[in-house]
Amino acid sequence: MPRWLGALLAILLHAGATRAEDKITFGLDWVAEAEYGGYYQAVATGLYAKRGLSVTIKEGGPQVNHMQLLMAGRLDFNLGGGRAIEFAQQNLPFVAVAAIFQKDPAVLLAHPGVGNDSFEALKGKPIQIGADTRNGWWRFLAAKYGYSDSQIRPYTFNLAPLLADKRLVQQGYLGSEPFLIRQKAGFDPVVLLVADSGYAAYGNIVTTSRKLVDENPDLVRRFIDASIEGWYSYLYGDPTPGNQLIRQSNPEMSQALLDYGRKVMIDHGTVDSGDALTLGIGAMTAARWATLYQTMSAVGVYKPNINFNNAFTTRFVNQRVGMDMKR
Repeated sequence: MPRWLGALLAILLHAGATRAEDKITFGLDWVAEAEYGGYYQAVATGLYAKRGLSVTIKEGGPQVNHMQLLMAGRLDFNLGGGRAIEFAQQNLPFVAVAAIFQKDPAVLLAHPGVGNDSFEALKGKPIQIGADTRNGWWRFLAAKYGYSDSQIRPYTFNLAPLLADKRLVQQGYLGSEPFLIRQKAGFDPVVLLVADSGYAAYGNIVTTSRKLVDENPDLVRRFIDASIEGWYSYLYGDPTPGNQLIRQSNPEMSQALLDYGRKVMIDHGTVDSGDALTLGIGAMTAARWATLYQTMSAVGVYKPNINFNNAFTTRFVNQRVGMDMKR
């Protein structure tokens, strides 16, 4: 073989091995914590890189509107919460492509020993909730248990009012506030998981534009597959790489809270339960979306006669990706 031909082949092989990765920007709906561990694990362990992706994770928070950034094209993927049906209701060109949480981790918190130990018992009691909650799962609870909007108190993302007033009830997150209350006040609060009331919403829903789904489905599939594997690795393997990256992003996050958040996700089946047990993490079904739509339209959250099937696609999930990693 001529020397020049060998040199050309070497150049071509090197170029193929070092081709640029596809860059993805992914927005979270809160600051870095265990509830996003699978994504950080996929970055830290090279699962995204293995699929030719360079993923930048952008933290969220109360002052960050990543949904607007997604709509403006500044994010490729976003955790859209439970709002995917709003895409269909408003004819927006965005769609849910995976539901990492099979159970919404929202909770109501109360002091023990004062009669606030069940959803039924909270009728008429003061409850701190946020504006998004008021137009979300609060409507479901109000209809089922007879709550009134007169019970609502403003939620300030602060535990101080709850700790100061034993009568008060407050919304929270399964993997955060119960731990913080134990740490700060020395008692275990009553924790009522909204999903246990029958609320059917998914959580940690990955959303993207229909344009990306239509024009580059391979990119979407690679991102979702690697994210799913990241979650299996984080929950069933060594979470250290992901946790280290979380703490780099959010230095205020303690290792003890990360350990607690991961444990309660495993114990309560937040990620790996229901359809995910047979279809894999990220699973979504039309039947589950239909239940959510019918339930929430009945209490006035969604308009009637929406084609809710336009809110999601199961094209990139339900393939049992990564399930062998549980072993």
